[in-house]
Amino acid sequence: MNNRLKYIEKLLNGVQVGWKTLGDEKVGKFIRGCGLQKKDFTETGIGCIHYGQIYTYYGIYTDKTKSFVSEEFAKKTRKAKKGDLVVATTSENDEDVCKAVAWLGDDEIAVSSDACFYTHNLNPKYVAYFFQTELFQKQKRPFITGTKVRRVNADDLSKILIPIPPLPVQAEIVRILDSFTELTAELTAELTARKKQYNYYREHLLSFKDGEVEWKTLGEILIPKGYIRGPFGSALKKEFFVDEGIPVYEQQHAIYDNRNFRYFVTKDKAISLKRFTVKPKDIIISCSGTIGKMSIINDKDEIGIINQALLILRFDLLQINVRYIKYYLECFPDLIISSSGGAITNIEKREVIEKIRIPIPPLEEQARIVYILDKFDTLTTSISEGLPKEIELRKKQYEYYRDKLLSF
Repeated sequence: MNNRLKYIEKLLNGVQVGWKTLGDEKVGKFIRGCGLQKKDFTETGIGCIHYGQIYTYYGIYTDKTKSFVSEEFAKKTRKAKKGDLVVATTSENDEDVCKAVAWLGDDEIAVSSDACFYTHNLNPKYVAYFFQTELFQKQKRPFITGTKVRRVNADDLSKILIPIPPLPVQAEIVRILDSFTELTAELTAELTARKKQYNYYREHLLSFKDGEVEWKTLGEILIPKGYIRGPFGSALKKEFFVDEGIPVYEQQHAIYDNRNFRYFVTKDKAISLKRFTVKPKDIIISCSGTIGKMSIINDKDEIGIINQALLILRFDLLQINVRYIKYYLECFPDLIISSSGGAITNIEKREVIEKIRIPIPPLEEQARIVYILDKFDTLTTSISEGLPKEIELRKKQYEYYRDKLLSF
Protein backbone atom coordinates (compact mmCIF):
# COMPACT_ATOMS: atom_id res chain seq x y z
CA MET A 1 0.00 0.00 0.00
CA ASN A 2 2.98 2.32 0.51
CA ASN A 3 4.53 1.50 -2.88
CA ARG A 4 2.90 4.48 -4.57
CA LEU A 5 4.05 6.80 -1.79
CA LYS A 6 7.63 5.53 -2.10
CA TYR A 7 7.36 6.00 -5.84
CA ILE A 8 6.53 9.69 -5.34
CA GLU A 9 9.55 10.02 -3.02
CA LYS A 10 11.74 8.59 -5.79
CA LEU A 11 10.14 10.95 -8.27
CA LEU A 12 10.99 13.91 -6.04
CA ASN A 13 14.60 12.63 -5.96
CA GLY A 14 15.51 14.75 -2.95
CA VAL A 15 13.81 17.92 -4.22
CA GLN A 16 12.22 19.83 -1.35
CA VAL A 17 8.51 20.55 -1.58
CA GLY A 18 7.78 24.22 -0.99
CA TRP A 19 4.76 25.40 0.98
CA LYS A 20 3.16 28.65 -0.09
CA THR A 21 -0.17 30.36 0.42
CA LEU A 22 -2.70 30.03 -2.36
CA GLY A 23 -2.64 33.81 -2.70
CA ASP A 24 1.14 34.10 -2.99
CA GLU A 25 1.90 36.37 -5.94
CA LYS A 26 4.09 33.64 -7.47
CA VAL A 27 1.34 31.03 -7.13
CA GLY A 28 -2.10 32.44 -7.92
CA LYS A 29 -4.97 34.74 -7.02
CA PHE A 30 -8.71 34.51 -6.36
CA ILE A 31 -11.14 36.61 -8.42
CA ARG A 32 -14.74 36.96 -7.30
CA GLY A 33 -17.54 36.04 -9.68
CA CYS A 34 -20.32 38.54 -10.23
CA GLY A 35 -23.92 39.12 -11.21
CA LEU A 36 -24.93 35.68 -12.51
CA GLN A 37 -28.21 34.16 -11.32
CA LYS A 38 -30.25 31.17 -12.51
CA LYS A 39 -32.77 33.51 -14.17
CA ASP A 40 -29.99 34.59 -16.54
CA PHE A 41 -29.53 31.09 -18.01
CA THR A 42 -30.17 30.53 -21.72
CA GLU A 43 -30.46 27.37 -23.82
CA THR A 44 -27.20 28.08 -25.66
CA GLY A 45 -24.48 30.71 -25.68
CA ILE A 46 -21.46 31.28 -23.44
CA GLY A 47 -20.81 28.61 -20.83
CA CYS A 48 -21.27 29.49 -17.18
CA ILE A 49 -20.99 27.84 -13.76
CA HIS A 50 -23.41 28.77 -10.97
CA TYR A 51 -22.06 28.29 -7.45
CA GLY A 52 -24.77 25.78 -6.46
CA GLN A 53 -23.86 23.51 -9.37
CA ILE A 54 -20.33 23.03 -8.03
CA TYR A 55 -21.51 20.80 -5.19
CA THR A 56 -24.64 19.37 -6.82
CA TYR A 57 -23.54 18.65 -10.39
CA TYR A 58 -19.80 18.83 -11.07
CA GLY A 59 -16.97 16.56 -9.98
CA ILE A 60 -13.24 17.29 -9.73
CA TYR A 61 -12.99 18.78 -13.22
CA THR A 62 -15.03 19.48 -16.35
CA ASP A 63 -14.59 20.74 -19.89
CA LYS A 64 -18.31 21.32 -20.49
CA THR A 65 -20.80 23.50 -18.63
CA LYS A 66 -24.31 22.54 -17.68
CA SER A 67 -25.63 26.08 -18.24
CA PHE A 68 -25.18 29.02 -20.57
CA VAL A 69 -25.77 32.78 -20.75
CA SER A 70 -26.17 35.06 -23.75
CA GLU A 71 -23.09 36.65 -25.32
CA GLU A 72 -24.42 40.08 -24.39
CA PHE A 73 -24.85 39.11 -20.73
CA ALA A 74 -21.45 37.38 -20.64
CA LYS A 75 -19.74 40.67 -21.51
CA LYS A 76 -20.81 42.02 -18.10
CA THR A 77 -19.40 39.08 -16.11
CA ARG A 78 -15.99 38.00 -14.90
CA LYS A 79 -14.75 34.92 -16.70
CA ALA A 80 -12.59 31.93 -15.83
CA LYS A 81 -10.15 30.63 -18.42
CA LYS A 82 -8.86 27.13 -19.10
CA GLY A 83 -7.04 25.77 -16.04
CA ASP A 84 -8.75 28.02 -13.52
CA LEU A 85 -10.45 26.54 -10.48
CA VAL A 86 -14.07 27.61 -9.86
CA VAL A 87 -14.83 27.64 -6.12
CA ALA A 88 -18.20 27.86 -4.32
CA THR A 89 -17.74 30.39 -1.51
CA THR A 90 -21.30 29.97 -0.19
CA SER A 91 -23.24 26.90 0.96
CA GLU A 92 -25.76 25.73 3.53
CA ASN A 93 -23.19 23.48 5.20
CA ASP A 94 -19.49 23.42 6.04
CA GLU A 95 -18.74 20.42 3.84
CA ASP A 96 -19.87 22.00 0.58
CA VAL A 97 -18.50 25.50 1.09
CA CYS A 98 -15.24 25.81 -0.90
CA LYS A 99 -16.04 22.82 -3.12
CA ALA A 100 -14.09 23.37 -6.33
CA VAL A 101 -14.08 22.24 -9.95
CA ALA A 102 -11.18 22.67 -12.37
CA TRP A 103 -12.29 24.23 -15.67
CA LEU A 104 -10.51 22.41 -18.54
CA GLY A 105 -12.55 23.68 -21.49
CA ASP A 106 -10.93 25.83 -24.18
CA ASP A 107 -13.36 28.75 -23.95
CA GLU A 108 -13.73 31.26 -21.13
CA ILE A 109 -16.82 30.82 -18.93
CA ALA A 110 -18.86 33.16 -16.75
CA VAL A 111 -18.77 32.61 -12.97
CA SER A 112 -21.62 33.47 -10.62
CA SER A 113 -21.56 35.60 -7.52
CA ASP A 114 -21.17 33.50 -4.34
CA ALA A 115 -18.32 31.85 -6.21
CA CYS A 116 -14.82 32.83 -7.25
CA PHE A 117 -12.24 31.48 -9.61
CA TYR A 118 -8.63 30.76 -8.84
CA THR A 119 -6.12 31.57 -11.57
CA HIS A 120 -2.69 30.04 -10.93
CA ASN A 121 0.44 28.41 -12.35
CA LEU A 122 -0.14 24.92 -10.89
CA ASN A 123 -1.61 21.75 -12.37
CA PRO A 124 -5.36 22.55 -12.21
CA LYS A 125 -6.43 19.02 -11.24
CA TYR A 126 -3.69 18.90 -8.60
CA VAL A 127 -5.22 22.00 -6.97
CA ALA A 128 -8.76 20.57 -7.31
CA TYR A 129 -7.68 17.37 -5.55
CA PHE A 130 -5.95 19.42 -2.84
CA PHE A 131 -9.24 21.24 -2.14
CA GLN A 132 -10.73 17.86 -1.19
CA THR A 133 -8.07 16.90 1.35
CA GLU A 134 -8.43 16.99 5.12
CA LEU A 135 -5.41 19.31 5.13
CA PHE A 136 -7.38 21.90 3.15
CA GLN A 137 -10.57 21.31 5.15
CA LYS A 138 -8.71 21.86 8.42
CA GLN A 139 -7.32 25.17 7.17
CA LYS A 140 -10.65 26.47 5.81
CA ARG A 141 -12.73 25.83 8.94
CA PRO A 142 -11.52 28.86 10.94
CA PHE A 143 -12.51 31.12 8.02
CA ILE A 144 -16.14 29.91 7.76
CA THR A 145 -18.69 32.53 8.82
CA GLY A 146 -22.49 32.80 8.90
CA THR A 147 -25.25 30.74 10.49
CA LYS A 148 -27.88 29.48 8.04
CA VAL A 149 -25.68 30.38 5.07
CA ARG A 150 -22.03 29.44 5.43
CA ARG A 151 -19.39 31.54 3.67
CA VAL A 152 -15.66 31.78 3.15
CA ASN A 153 -14.20 35.05 1.92
CA ALA A 154 -11.94 34.84 -1.14
CA ASP A 155 -9.33 36.89 0.71
CA ASP A 156 -9.27 34.26 3.47
CA LEU A 157 -8.86 31.48 0.92
CA SER A 158 -5.67 33.23 -0.18
CA LYS A 159 -4.16 32.55 3.26
CA ILE A 160 -4.42 28.75 2.99
CA LEU A 161 -1.11 26.90 2.56
CA ILE A 162 -0.58 24.40 -0.27
CA PRO A 163 2.39 22.08 -0.87
CA ILE A 164 3.96 22.78 -4.26
CA PRO A 165 6.14 20.00 -5.71
CA PRO A 166 7.59 20.32 -9.24
CA LEU A 167 5.01 20.21 -12.03
CA PRO A 168 6.00 16.66 -13.16
CA VAL A 169 5.31 15.42 -9.62
CA GLN A 170 1.97 17.25 -9.57
CA ALA A 171 1.09 15.55 -12.86
CA GLU A 172 2.05 12.12 -11.51
CA ILE A 173 -0.06 12.61 -8.37
CA VAL A 174 -2.97 13.60 -10.60
CA ARG A 175 -2.45 10.48 -12.73
CA ILE A 176 -2.58 8.23 -9.65
CA LEU A 177 -5.67 9.93 -8.19
CA ASP A 178 -7.38 9.95 -11.60
CA SER A 179 -6.99 6.17 -11.73
CA PHE A 180 -8.96 5.89 -8.48
CA THR A 181 -11.71 8.31 -9.53
CA GLU A 182 -12.06 6.65 -12.92
CA LEU A 183 -12.42 3.22 -11.31
CA THR A 184 -15.04 4.57 -8.91
CA ALA A 185 -16.86 6.21 -11.84
CA GLU A 186 -16.84 2.89 -13.74
CA LEU A 187 -18.21 1.03 -10.73
CA THR A 188 -20.87 3.68 -10.20
CA ALA A 189 -21.91 3.47 -13.86
CA GLU A 190 -22.10 -0.32 -13.56
CA LEU A 191 -24.21 0.02 -10.41
CA THR A 192 -26.60 2.36 -12.24
CA ALA A 193 -26.91 -0.14 -15.09
CA ARG A 194 -27.49 -3.01 -12.65
CA LYS A 195 -30.22 -1.03 -10.86
CA LYS A 196 -32.00 -0.44 -14.16
CA GLN A 197 -31.66 -4.13 -14.95
CA TYR A 198 -32.93 -5.02 -11.47
CA ASN A 199 -35.97 -2.74 -11.80
CA TYR A 200 -36.76 -4.24 -15.21
CA TYR A 201 -36.59 -7.85 -13.99
CA ARG A 202 -38.46 -7.05 -10.77
CA GLU A 203 -41.38 -5.51 -12.64
CA HIS A 204 -41.30 -8.30 -15.24
CA LEU A 205 -41.27 -11.05 -12.61
CA LEU A 206 -44.02 -9.43 -10.55
CA SER A 207 -46.41 -8.58 -13.41
CA PHE A 208 -49.05 -11.20 -14.17
CA LYS A 209 -51.72 -11.40 -16.84
CA ASP A 210 -55.37 -11.94 -15.99
CA GLY A 211 -56.02 -15.58 -15.24
CA GLU A 212 -52.32 -16.43 -14.97
CA VAL A 213 -52.34 -16.58 -11.14
CA GLU A 214 -54.84 -16.23 -8.34
CA TRP A 215 -55.35 -12.74 -6.95
CA LYS A 216 -56.18 -12.10 -3.32
CA THR A 217 -56.60 -9.05 -1.15
CA LEU A 218 -54.11 -8.29 1.61
CA GLY A 219 -56.90 -8.94 4.06
CA GLU A 220 -57.28 -12.50 2.74
CA ILE A 221 -53.60 -13.38 3.20
CA LEU A 222 -53.14 -11.78 6.62
CA ILE A 223 -53.74 -13.91 9.68
CA PRO A 224 -56.70 -12.86 11.87
CA LYS A 225 -55.83 -9.51 13.47
CA GLY A 226 -52.76 -9.39 11.24
CA TYR A 227 -53.05 -5.64 10.64
CA ILE A 228 -51.61 -3.83 13.68
CA ARG A 229 -51.25 -0.04 13.77
CA GLY A 230 -48.85 1.38 16.35
CA PRO A 231 -50.22 2.76 19.66
CA PHE A 232 -51.60 6.30 19.71
CA GLY A 233 -52.02 8.97 22.34
CA SER A 234 -51.03 8.26 25.90
CA ALA A 235 -50.34 4.53 25.36
CA LEU A 236 -46.67 5.16 24.49
CA LYS A 237 -45.30 8.49 25.65
CA LYS A 238 -41.68 9.56 26.07
CA GLU A 239 -42.18 9.49 29.83
CA PHE A 240 -42.31 5.69 29.57
CA PHE A 241 -38.87 5.41 27.98
CA VAL A 242 -35.97 3.97 29.99
CA ASP A 243 -32.25 3.53 29.35
CA GLU A 244 -32.43 -0.26 28.99
CA GLY A 245 -35.23 -2.72 28.39
CA ILE A 246 -37.50 -3.74 25.51
CA PRO A 247 -36.66 -1.79 22.33
CA VAL A 248 -39.12 0.49 20.54
CA TYR A 249 -39.23 0.18 16.74
CA GLU A 250 -39.52 3.56 15.01
CA GLN A 251 -40.05 4.80 11.47
CA GLN A 252 -36.30 4.72 10.79
CA HIS A 253 -36.28 0.95 11.25
CA ALA A 254 -38.55 0.58 8.22
CA ILE A 255 -36.92 3.30 6.12
CA TYR A 256 -33.26 2.36 6.66
CA ASP A 257 -33.66 -1.30 7.61
CA ASN A 258 -31.34 -0.77 10.58
CA ARG A 259 -31.66 -2.12 14.10
CA ASN A 260 -30.10 0.62 16.20
CA PHE A 261 -32.56 1.60 18.90
CA ARG A 262 -32.92 4.96 20.65
CA TYR A 263 -35.82 4.16 22.98
CA PHE A 264 -36.71 1.35 25.36
CA VAL A 265 -39.56 0.52 27.74
CA THR A 266 -39.73 -1.70 30.80
CA LYS A 267 -40.80 -5.32 30.50
CA ASP A 268 -44.04 -4.55 32.33
CA LYS A 269 -44.85 -1.72 29.93
CA ALA A 270 -44.08 -3.96 26.95
CA ILE A 271 -46.46 -6.61 28.36
CA SER A 272 -49.21 -4.00 28.60
CA LEU A 273 -48.58 -3.20 24.90
CA LYS A 274 -48.28 -6.86 23.91
CA ARG A 275 -50.46 -6.56 20.80
CA PHE A 276 -47.89 -4.13 19.29
CA THR A 277 -44.99 -6.60 19.62
CA VAL A 278 -43.13 -7.58 16.46
CA LYS A 279 -42.56 -11.21 15.52
CA PRO A 280 -40.23 -12.87 12.98
CA LYS A 281 -41.64 -12.66 9.42
CA ASP A 282 -43.65 -9.52 10.23
CA ILE A 283 -43.45 -6.66 7.74
CA ILE A 284 -43.22 -3.27 9.41
CA ILE A 285 -44.31 -0.30 7.29
CA SER A 286 -43.72 3.40 7.89
CA CYS A 287 -47.15 5.00 7.95
CA SER A 288 -46.56 8.62 8.94
CA GLY A 289 -44.48 11.28 7.18
CA THR A 290 -42.39 9.15 4.81
CA ILE A 291 -44.89 6.41 4.13
CA GLY A 292 -44.71 3.02 2.50
CA LYS A 293 -41.12 2.12 3.42
CA MET A 294 -40.88 -1.40 4.79
CA SER A 295 -38.64 -3.94 6.45
CA ILE A 296 -39.00 -7.59 7.46
CA ILE A 297 -38.42 -8.66 11.04
CA ASN A 298 -36.04 -11.62 10.91
CA ASP A 299 -35.16 -14.33 13.43
CA LYS A 300 -32.11 -12.41 14.71
CA ASP A 301 -33.97 -9.16 15.36
CA GLU A 302 -34.77 -8.17 18.92
CA ILE A 303 -38.36 -8.55 20.03
CA GLY A 304 -39.79 -5.09 20.65
CA ILE A 305 -42.88 -2.94 20.20
CA ILE A 306 -43.72 -0.51 17.40
CA ASN A 307 -44.53 3.15 17.91
CA GLN A 308 -47.33 5.15 16.30
CA ALA A 309 -45.33 5.78 13.08
CA LEU A 310 -45.38 2.08 12.09
CA LEU A 311 -47.84 -0.65 11.30
CA ILE A 312 -47.36 -4.41 11.26
CA LEU A 313 -48.60 -6.75 8.52
CA ARG A 314 -48.57 -10.38 9.71
CA PHE A 315 -49.23 -12.98 7.02
CA ASP A 316 -50.51 -16.54 6.71
CA LEU A 317 -47.18 -18.24 6.02
CA LEU A 318 -48.90 -21.35 4.59
CA GLN A 319 -49.71 -19.37 1.45
CA ILE A 320 -47.27 -16.46 1.53
CA ASN A 321 -43.51 -15.93 1.21
CA VAL A 322 -43.09 -12.66 3.10
CA ARG A 323 -40.15 -11.49 0.96
CA TYR A 324 -42.31 -11.96 -2.13
CA ILE A 325 -44.95 -9.62 -0.64
CA LYS A 326 -42.29 -7.05 0.28
CA TYR A 327 -40.84 -7.09 -3.23
CA TYR A 328 -44.30 -6.72 -4.75
CA LEU A 329 -45.32 -3.77 -2.57
CA GLU A 330 -41.95 -2.07 -3.19
CA CYS A 331 -42.28 -2.60 -6.93
CA PHE A 332 -45.72 -0.96 -6.94
CA PRO A 333 -45.49 1.61 -4.11
CA ASP A 334 -48.59 3.49 -5.26
CA LEU A 335 -50.66 0.62 -3.89
CA ILE A 336 -49.71 1.72 -0.38
CA ILE A 337 -49.33 5.45 -0.94
CA SER A 338 -52.62 5.90 -2.83
CA SER A 339 -54.36 3.90 -0.14
CA SER A 340 -53.51 6.63 2.33
CA GLY A 341 -55.61 9.14 0.45
CA GLY A 342 -53.21 10.73 -2.04
CA ALA A 343 -51.68 13.81 -0.46
CA ILE A 344 -52.36 12.62 3.09
CA THR A 345 -49.02 11.37 4.42
CA ASN A 346 -50.56 8.97 6.91
CA ILE A 347 -51.91 5.43 6.51
CA GLU A 348 -55.00 5.26 8.65
CA LYS A 349 -57.73 3.30 6.88
CA ARG A 350 -57.31 -0.38 7.66
CA GLU A 351 -60.20 -1.42 5.45
CA VAL A 352 -58.62 0.30 2.44
CA ILE A 353 -55.22 -1.30 2.99
CA GLU A 354 -56.79 -4.75 3.40
CA LYS A 355 -58.55 -4.41 0.02
CA ILE A 356 -55.26 -4.06 -1.91
CA ARG A 357 -55.12 -6.89 -4.46
CA ILE A 358 -51.97 -9.03 -4.71
CA PRO A 359 -51.14 -11.77 -7.27
CA ILE A 360 -50.47 -15.03 -5.41
CA PRO A 361 -48.54 -17.64 -7.43
CA PRO A 362 -47.74 -21.00 -5.80
CA LEU A 363 -45.21 -20.90 -2.95
CA GLU A 364 -42.56 -22.56 -5.15
CA GLU A 365 -42.90 -19.77 -7.73
CA GLN A 366 -42.84 -17.11 -5.01
CA ALA A 367 -39.58 -18.64 -3.73
CA ARG A 368 -38.08 -18.67 -7.25
CA ILE A 369 -38.92 -14.98 -7.76
CA VAL A 370 -37.49 -14.11 -4.35
CA TYR A 371 -34.27 -16.02 -5.11
CA ILE A 372 -33.70 -14.05 -8.33
CA LEU A 373 -34.55 -10.67 -6.80
CA ASP A 374 -32.43 -11.35 -3.72
CA LYS A 375 -29.41 -11.74 -6.02
CA PHE A 376 -30.07 -8.36 -7.66
CA ASP A 377 -30.84 -6.75 -4.32
CA THR A 378 -27.52 -7.88 -2.84
CA LEU A 379 -25.63 -6.67 -5.90
CA THR A 380 -27.25 -3.23 -6.01
CA THR A 381 -28.02 -2.30 -2.39
CA SER A 382 -25.94 -4.35 0.05
CA ILE A 383 -23.46 -2.32 2.12
CA SER A 384 -21.66 -5.48 3.21
CA GLU A 385 -21.21 -7.03 -0.25
CA GLY A 386 -21.93 -6.27 -3.88
CA LEU A 387 -21.21 -3.09 -5.85
CA PRO A 388 -22.08 -0.57 -3.09
CA LYS A 389 -19.49 -2.21 -0.84
CA GLU A 390 -16.91 -2.20 -3.63
CA ILE A 391 -17.57 1.49 -4.35
CA GLU A 392 -17.26 2.37 -0.67
CA LEU A 393 -13.93 0.54 -0.41
CA ARG A 394 -12.58 2.30 -3.51
CA LYS A 395 -13.63 5.70 -2.14
CA LYS A 396 -11.83 5.03 1.14
CA GLN A 397 -8.75 3.88 -0.73
CA TYR A 398 -8.86 7.01 -2.88
CA GLU A 399 -9.25 9.28 0.16
CA TYR A 400 -6.31 7.58 1.87
CA TYR A 401 -3.94 8.06 -1.06
CA ARG A 402 -5.25 11.56 -1.79
CA ASP A 403 -4.52 12.77 1.73
CA LYS A 404 -1.16 11.00 1.88
CA LEU A 405 0.03 12.14 -1.55
CA LEU A 406 -0.99 15.75 -0.97
CA SER A 407 0.32 16.18 2.57
CA PHE A 408 4.04 15.56 1.93
